[in-house]
Amino acid sequence: MASARGYFRFDVVTATPGAGAVTSMGGLAVTPGMALEEVTPGDFDALVLCGGAIWETAAAPDLTAQIRAFQAAGRPLGAICGATLALARAGVLDHSGHTSNGAEFLASTPGYYGHDLYQEQPRAVRDGNLVTAPGTAPVTFTAEIYRALGFHNPDLEHYVKLYGREHG
Repeated sequence: MASARGYFRFDVVTATPGAGAVTSMGGLAVTPGMALEEVTPGDFDALVLCGGAIWETAAAPDLTAQIRAFQAAGRPLGAICGATLALARAGVLDHSGHTSNGAEFLASTPGYYGHDLYQEQPRAVRDGNLVTAPGTAPVTFTAEIYRALGFHNPDLEHYVKLYGREHG
């Protein structure tokens, strides 16, 4: 979000179920701009789901309707870390190349049948408008989201090289 807003000047809107405030695993308090139930592909260019441990619990929100609406509209759809479980539950990983925190992380997810399309790698995977990443790949995840939005320029390549340098 920092690079999207501060460096590349994208508009970013945060949304949560019921527009309720949330606290990240790291203790960051987020006051959303709107309710997730109001997010539609007609109003937004992409849907990006943040990771976190909640996705592994019964408290995880069911975002199937929003996920499928963005997929059906051909809008970029991304998930990193635990949020890939939401994509697996919605069935959108069953026909596209993808990655996550590990094949076994997704394997027992109800509704997931994309085992043969799973790619074990440390970088984000983009298959058309679908972007997935393990939690250890925030830089390539961000870059692939931007590319899925049609944003390609030398500044983006500089961003990937600069912020991914520690993994070189």
